[in-house]
Amino acid sequence: MRILKKLRATSGALAVAAMLAMTSAGPAGAITGDYVKDTEHPFVGLIVFYDSNSGFNHRCSGSLLTPTVFLTAGHCTAGASSARVYFQQDAGVDWSPATGIDPDTGYPSACAAGTEGTQCATSHEMYNYGYTSMDAVPETKDAGLVILDQPIALSEYGRLAAAGTLNSLASKRGQRETTFTSSGFGISAASPSAGETSFRERLMAESKLTNLNSASADGYNVQTNGNGNGLGGTCNADSGGPLFYGTSESNIITGITSFNHNRYCKGTNFSYRTDRQDVINWIKANTTAEEFEQIDLAPAAS
Repeated sequence: MRILKKLRATSGALAVAAMLAMTSAGPAGAITGDYVKDTEHPFVGLIVFYDSNSGFNHRCSGSLLTPTVFLTAGHCTAGASSARVYFQQDAGVDWSPATGIDPDTGYPSACAAGTEGTQCATSHEMYNYGYTSMDAVPETKDAGLVILDQPIALSEYGRLAAAGTLNSLASKRGQRETTFTSSGFGISAASPSAGETSFRERLMAESKLTNLNSASADGYNVQTNGNGNGLGGTCNADSGGPLFYGTSESNIITGITSFNHNRYCKGTNFSYRTDRQDVINWIKANTTAEEFEQIDLAPAAS
């Protein structure tokens, strides 16, 4: 495995700085700790959001559920006017601070020649479940949908967990699976001395369930911990990536990377639960009948 090239997260620096200034719950994303390249989930994309003047606003991660339906965080879609999604595993690795663009993919302002509709797509239609701010923890309504202008044909798409999939883990877990996997692009390290490091490359890491009923979870969020050998967590910057139930081979989405309580990406992480009927109903209400029928709802574990 080649050594990943460290790139400073200078694009979107103001958004990152604002997140790092938070002392309580702050939007999260990206992968830290013992992460590896994610080549298992081609439907996890790097999404760039633009303002009303088509200027770069911020970036996040997310999951393609059908050729046109992209699931991300509500705090990502909030306030954005348009977006562009990249599905290359190394979508922004060669981003240059001198030119402000990745020559291979066009990130963050264009789709490279020949990639629009295959590995890159734009969007002018997006929805927010009702996210307002992290002051609303635990029920932040932190879910967002982006409908792509160009359909992306992939060998597989993310699968939504059925309503109530995680409910039995709230108390007696027995021999049930308690491993979760996060996937995303962005900052992989943050410290007061070294600043932030971002590869803009799709990475993944496994973590362990901590709680579903804490004050910051309360049935709305999944609380996981990525500290320890072979484990990793999430960090500030591009939120919205999926939390898969199971090890790295899983494609069953049970949450959306949402927030953490530590500005330097240590400790517990929280993902907004998607295995709730009200969230699934909201997705159905904001997609066409054909789009919703294409979404693969994984059966609840027995």
